[in-house]
Amino acid sequence: MSPATLAATFLLSITLCYIFRCWVSPFGDCRRCHGMGHALKTDRKGRPKRGRDCRRCDATGKRIRIGRWIYNRAARTYRAGTR
Repeated sequence: MSPATLAATFLLSITLCYIFRCWVSPFGDCRRCHGMGHALKTDRKGRPKRGRDCRRCDATGKRIRIGRWIYNRAARTYRAGTR
């Protein structure tokens, strides 16, 4: 197999795996709060304590994946254009 064919096959398999992952699990953990929904703070004794709610995910700990966001936007545009 030539290197170009091998690279194309590899990229295609990665893309298909990501599409499958977006289909099965459209939401991933928030990158800012790491899926907790809030920040962790420590008190003066060093014990972990709940911080403020995450503004990026509205304290849910989840965010929509980029691939799913693109799919939703394309589907919405398609539906709006066919009416």
